[in-house]
Amino acid sequence: MYPKHHPRVQQQRRLRQHIHRSHAETFFNLLTCPELLGEVESLVPPHRKRVFSPTETLSMFLAQALSADRSCQNVVNDTAVQRMTRGLPRCSTHTGAYCRARQRVPTEMLTTLVRQTGRRLTAQAPAPWRWRGRPVRLVDGTTVVMPDTPANQAAYPQSRSQKPGLGFPLCRIVGLLCLESGAVLNAAIGRYQGKGGDEQTLLRSILDTLERGDLLVGDAFYATYVLLCTLRELGIDAVFEQYGARQRRTDFRCGQRLGSRDHLMVLQKPIHKPDWMSQADYDQAPSTLMVRELRTGGKILVTTLLCPKTTHKSALKALFQNRWHVELDLRNIKST
Repeated sequence: MYPKHHPRVQQQRRLRQHIHRSHAETFFNLLTCPELLGEVESLVPPHRKRVFSPTETLSMFLAQALSADRSCQNVVNDTAVQRMTRGLPRCSTHTGAYCRARQRVPTEMLTTLVRQTGRRLTAQAPAPWRWRGRPVRLVDGTTVVMPDTPANQAAYPQSRSQKPGLGFPLCRIVGLLCLESGAVLNAAIGRYQGKGGDEQTLLRSILDTLERGDLLVGDAFYATYVLLCTLRELGIDAVFEQYGARQRRTDFRCGQRLGSRDHLMVLQKPIHKPDWMSQADYDQAPSTLMVRELRTGGKILVTTLLCPKTTHKSALKALFQNRWHVELDLRNIKST
């Protein structure tokens, strides 16, 4: 036995501490557990037998993102130590092989796992966490700064406020999150500006994530006639903040009065067809839509929950205040 201050003993202590701080093996065990193994294997592309297989690389990538030291060197060192403790052949601690392996991880593998884990987390959320027995989905958009490469600049142009060559490419992300669990259910990525980059367009591309009976909550970007009609056809209710221009024109003296600054209104289909909408879909859209408008918490809300007895103003106020969770969740995901 060596004394406790012997260099070999101190080295062993540092190795044990290193192992306990490493999360890559935990993620690997999770990705290869019986519940996920079949799904993960179906997403792994054909590959040569390497030290950094797609599953191993993804596990290391997750550990790297959640580590206080997010350097590639740190996660490669962790993996080298883990291999030694498991009796596996030694691997180089140079980071080049891991960085190349990370580039080979297919994007579809990542996005599919996000959706699958989101569904699993949501399914495990206790029923009392739901809003009046209904699952609540939050929608919001955010932007992400991307590496300044020619490919990114071509696909995701920078902000117009910056001179060419001085800014970074920007992409817009619209996410659907579960209020009960905080899990991401799906996300759509598009251009920061230009055709197809607005939040409405990105949301439409992932609407199939929602299920009949869901309740969608969002800000004023989503309170449009076409989206409300689409959600009603899908059996999904909505609570949105009223669109800015219409909010200024809201007159609670019109329509069917339900209470103080609370009424039912019949909206008319827009005269002009949206550019993105086909003529056939525009013709099939209903000519009118009844919604409820109410002022609460300093905001005007528009909702398809029409009955004031089953959904009182105070309940809708509390629900919409919870919308702020999506802002915090997206910010936390981006910073992590």
